[in-house]
Amino acid sequence: MKFEFEEFETIEDVLIYLVSVAPYMKQVLPISSYKEHVFSMVPITPLSGDVLLMIYTKGKLERGMYEFDISTKKHKLVTAMERADKNYFIVITPQRDTLADAALNELNKQQ
Repeated sequence: MKFEFEEFETIEDVLIYLVSVAPYMKQVLPISSYKEHVFSMVPITPLSGDVLLMIYTKGKLERGMYEFDISTKKHKLVTAMERADKNYFIVITPQRDTLADAALNELNKQQ
């Protein structure tokens, strides 16, 4: 497995990036909060899955669903999807994530 990385300054920047590359009409996207990083892994080589792009920033989000308004660049924890004009992220906080561990180890080696 090979990893490529794209680092952002803020969680909001990561959310903007993910909204912009999401398939049209995809309103709910998963994102991980693990070991002081908020990230998403996107396959660069969709057929083989050998290369993953880790889009990340340092930070932490609580587990749950977040509503994100791209026009104001604000996110908030919500209990339900209420608006079609907003994007939603489901934040997962795994106890253990071997793929993320491998990516973070690679990232630490590069820095």
